[in-house]
Amino acid sequence: MDHPGNLFVVAAPSGSGKSSLVNALLEVDAGVAPSISHTTRAPRGQEKDGREYFFIDDQAFDAKIAAGDFLE
Repeated sequence: MDHPGNLFVVAAPSGSGKSSLVNALLEVDAGVAPSISHTTRAPRGQEKDGREYFFIDDQAFDAKIAAGDFLE
């Protein structure tokens, strides 16, 4: 994984405005992009693949772990 740039972590208690801050940054800087997690669960409600999460099966998830594709 070769992705040059800076990583910003926005961490604060619930209701402190994290989403508002991130949304404002996304509007003013095209170079800012959110990190989207992967999950093996099925989408819920109006969730869309690649927006809230990347929805993948267990086998694909295990392959990504083995390939070192995840930071955590």
